[in-house]
Amino acid sequence: MCGGVFFTHDHEEYRYYFPNPAARLPVILKSGDIQLMPWGRRKKQPGQLPQGGWARLDSIYAGRWDRYSPIPVKLPINQFMEKDYEGTSHWFDITKGKWIQGLIARNEYEQRVYVVTIESEQEDAVHNRWPRVLAG
Repeated sequence: MCGGVFFTHDHEEYRYYFPNPAARLPVILKSGDIQLMPWGRRKKQPGQLPQGGWARLDSIYAGRWDRYSPIPVKLPINQFMEKDYEGTSHWFDITKGKWIQGLIARNEYEQRVYVVTIESEQEDAVHNRWPRVLAG
Protein backbone atom coordinates (compact mmCIF):
# COMPACT_ATOMS: atom_id res chain seq x y z
CA MET A 1 0.00 0.00 0.00
CA CYS A 2 3.08 2.26 -0.02
CA GLY A 3 3.96 2.83 3.61
CA GLY A 4 7.15 4.75 2.84
CA VAL A 5 8.75 6.77 0.06
CA PHE A 6 12.20 7.90 -1.01
CA PHE A 7 12.72 10.85 -3.36
CA THR A 8 15.08 13.69 -4.15
CA HIS A 9 14.04 17.34 -4.29
CA ASP A 10 16.27 20.41 -4.67
CA HIS A 11 19.38 18.18 -4.40
CA GLU A 12 18.17 16.82 -1.03
CA GLU A 13 17.19 13.23 -0.28
CA TYR A 14 13.95 12.56 1.60
CA ARG A 15 12.66 9.36 3.17
CA TYR A 16 9.20 9.53 4.73
CA TYR A 17 7.02 6.89 6.34
CA PHE A 18 3.27 7.42 6.50
CA PRO A 19 2.91 7.07 10.30
CA ASN A 20 5.04 10.23 10.71
CA PRO A 21 2.65 13.23 10.92
CA ALA A 22 5.29 15.36 9.18
CA ALA A 23 5.36 13.04 6.12
CA ARG A 24 5.31 14.89 2.80
CA LEU A 25 5.05 13.80 -0.84
CA PRO A 26 6.47 15.62 -3.88
CA VAL A 27 3.80 16.85 -6.30
CA ILE A 28 4.50 18.07 -9.83
CA LEU A 29 2.51 21.27 -10.36
CA LYS A 30 1.13 22.41 -13.75
CA SER A 31 4.01 24.89 -13.91
CA GLY A 32 6.44 21.96 -13.73
CA ASP A 33 7.65 22.98 -10.28
CA ILE A 34 7.63 20.44 -7.48
CA GLN A 35 5.89 21.19 -4.19
CA LEU A 36 6.05 19.09 -1.02
CA MET A 37 2.56 18.51 0.36
CA PRO A 38 1.22 16.78 3.50
CA TRP A 39 0.73 13.05 2.90
CA GLY A 40 -2.83 12.15 3.96
CA ARG A 41 -4.22 12.53 7.48
CA ARG A 42 -3.64 10.44 10.57
CA LYS A 43 -6.32 9.67 13.18
CA LYS A 44 -5.09 12.24 15.69
CA GLN A 45 -4.50 15.00 13.16
CA PRO A 46 -7.08 17.78 12.94
CA GLY A 47 -9.00 18.28 9.71
CA GLN A 48 -11.95 17.11 7.69
CA LEU A 49 -10.22 15.22 4.90
CA PRO A 50 -10.26 11.39 4.92
CA GLN A 51 -8.02 9.55 7.35
CA GLY A 52 -5.25 7.52 5.78
CA GLY A 53 -2.77 8.20 3.02
CA TRP A 54 -4.30 6.32 0.11
CA ALA A 55 -7.16 6.66 -2.36
CA ARG A 56 -8.41 3.50 -4.06
CA LEU A 57 -8.79 3.99 -7.80
CA ASP A 58 -12.17 2.24 -7.78
CA SER A 59 -13.46 4.60 -5.06
CA ILE A 60 -12.30 7.60 -7.12
CA TYR A 61 -14.19 6.28 -10.16
CA ALA A 62 -17.24 5.62 -7.93
CA GLY A 63 -17.30 9.32 -6.95
CA ARG A 64 -16.46 8.87 -3.27
CA TRP A 65 -13.76 11.57 -3.48
CA ASP A 66 -15.85 14.08 -5.45
CA ARG A 67 -16.79 16.14 -2.37
CA TYR A 68 -13.07 16.86 -1.85
CA SER A 69 -12.60 18.47 -5.29
CA PRO A 70 -9.94 15.88 -6.25
CA ILE A 71 -7.08 16.78 -8.56
CA PRO A 72 -4.99 13.98 -10.12
CA VAL A 73 -1.25 14.66 -9.82
CA LYS A 74 2.10 13.05 -10.57
CA LEU A 75 4.30 12.07 -7.64
CA PRO A 76 7.98 11.92 -8.72
CA ILE A 77 9.09 9.26 -6.25
CA ASN A 78 12.27 7.19 -6.72
CA GLN A 79 11.29 4.28 -4.47
CA PHE A 80 8.35 3.16 -2.37
CA MET A 81 8.19 0.74 0.53
CA GLU A 82 5.71 -2.04 1.20
CA LYS A 83 5.62 -4.35 4.19
CA ASP A 84 4.89 -8.01 3.58
CA TYR A 85 2.49 -10.13 5.62
CA GLU A 86 5.23 -10.79 8.18
CA GLY A 87 5.99 -7.08 8.61
CA THR A 88 9.27 -7.08 6.66
CA SER A 89 9.91 -3.92 4.61
CA HIS A 90 10.62 -4.18 0.89
CA TRP A 91 11.73 -1.20 -1.24
CA PHE A 92 10.74 -0.98 -4.92
CA ASP A 93 12.35 1.26 -7.54
CA ILE A 94 10.24 3.40 -9.85
CA THR A 95 11.60 3.09 -13.39
CA LYS A 96 12.90 6.34 -14.88
CA GLY A 97 10.12 8.00 -16.89
CA LYS A 98 7.39 6.60 -14.62
CA TRP A 99 5.67 8.12 -11.62
CA ILE A 100 3.11 7.29 -8.94
CA GLN A 101 -0.37 8.75 -9.34
CA GLY A 102 -1.52 10.96 -6.51
CA LEU A 103 -4.74 12.75 -5.66
CA ILE A 104 -4.93 16.18 -4.04
CA ALA A 105 -8.01 16.46 -1.84
CA ARG A 106 -9.28 19.84 -0.60
CA ASN A 107 -11.74 21.02 2.01
CA GLU A 108 -11.89 24.78 2.53
CA TYR A 109 -8.31 25.67 3.58
CA GLU A 110 -7.14 22.08 4.12
CA GLN A 111 -5.23 20.37 1.31
CA ARG A 112 -3.49 16.98 1.37
CA VAL A 113 -2.16 14.48 -1.14
CA TYR A 114 -3.05 10.76 -1.20
CA VAL A 115 -1.36 7.89 -3.07
CA VAL A 116 -3.73 6.32 -5.60
CA THR A 117 -3.80 2.53 -5.21
CA ILE A 118 -4.97 -0.38 -7.33
CA GLU A 119 -5.34 -4.09 -6.60
CA SER A 120 -2.08 -5.93 -7.12
CA GLU A 121 -1.98 -7.99 -10.31
CA GLN A 122 0.93 -10.12 -9.09
CA GLU A 123 0.17 -13.39 -7.34
CA ASP A 124 3.29 -13.09 -5.17
CA ALA A 125 2.78 -9.42 -4.24
CA VAL A 126 3.79 -8.43 -0.72
CA HIS A 127 0.53 -6.48 -0.27
CA ASN A 128 -2.93 -6.62 -1.90
CA ARG A 129 -2.96 -2.85 -2.66
CA TRP A 130 -0.28 -1.32 -4.84
CA PRO A 131 0.48 2.28 -5.86
CA ARG A 132 -0.71 3.10 -9.36
CA VAL A 133 2.44 3.59 -11.43
CA LEU A 134 2.05 5.31 -14.79
CA ALA A 135 4.33 6.46 -17.60
CA GLY A 136 4.39 9.70 -19.47
